[in-house]
Amino acid sequence: MKTYKEAGVDIDAGEDLVRRIKKSVRSTFTPNVLTDIGAFGAFYRADFQGIKKPVLVSSVDGVGTKLKIAFAMNRHSTVGQDLVNHCVNDILVCGAKPLYFLDYFATGRLAPSVAAEVIEGFVVACKENGCSLIGGETAEMPGFYSPGEYDIAGTIVGVVDEKRIIRGDRVKKGDILVGLASNGLHTNGYSLARAVLLEKFRLEQQFEELGESLGDALLRVHRSYFKAVYPILSKFDIKGMSHITGGGIEGNTMRVVPKGLRLRIDWDSWQRPWIFDLIQKTGEVPEEDLRRTLNLGVGLIMIVSPKDADKLQSALRRKGEKPFVLGEVVRA
Repeated sequence: MKTYKEAGVDIDAGEDLVRRIKKSVRSTFTPNVLTDIGAFGAFYRADFQGIKKPVLVSSVDGVGTKLKIAFAMNRHSTVGQDLVNHCVNDILVCGAKPLYFLDYFATGRLAPSVAAEVIEGFVVACKENGCSLIGGETAEMPGFYSPGEYDIAGTIVGVVDEKRIIRGDRVKKGDILVGLASNGLHTNGYSLARAVLLEKFRLEQQFEELGESLGDALLRVHRSYFKAVYPILSKFDIKGMSHITGGGIEGNTMRVVPKGLRLRIDWDSWQRPWIFDLIQKTGEVPEEDLRRTLNLGVGLIMIVSPKDADKLQSALRRKGEKPFVLGEVVRA
């Protein structure tokens, strides 16, 4: 005879996790959330005051192999923030504000303390971005994941007034690219970074140029641009926005640039964080490959007409950002 627990699935551990996270998760709820944790489905009241034609915007993503750094350092709260912020940025560039977030946490053997740390990261970021963590799934799958490892994914749902959707279809020749800085790799390019850096350096190794250990630099939380960008969307004619993730600056921004146009980027117009120089020099990574893989210090790009570029940058500076012009739209 073999029990479910002996087969590797501990139901008691799952119930322990729910007890650990319940109060924290509830702290993200708004009056629009109609269900508590544990229901079969999560209910959110669709009350969109001030929005004439509400359009729901959704996105799903993961954190990728950045998780390997979290495992190695036994630090799990930051990856939860990474996931929420990544998803928030993905719908922000469409003009949307986040409403609620759902997570998926999968592991071979559930360690409630580790899972609770990850979920606490979700909570922190949800509060910072003004959205509710209304549901999720914890899957214990023995034999599927290596011991001590897990995977996470998240889905976000937001809303935008139909007339304020940012598609990029009005982008034209001469429009200006205004960039906002990243604070490091965010959540992309870690397979390259690990392959290059961990062959030569230890995660605990300190670098004067970084001002911290390599591991700390690699676990820097993926920035959310919501607080700085969303309040000014109604004040400027933002023609297009791109969240710089896998595919780099050109690959992501061309997703919102009409056919017949291309980008002219001045790659020397901003200072790259030193972590990118370290990756390139250590691995002798070709510049072209670096540009296609990493954000190189640019986390989000806003496309505006030349007449709006200066005023937009001034507004962003008042929000604590340090915007910069990194190029323009030209004919292909």
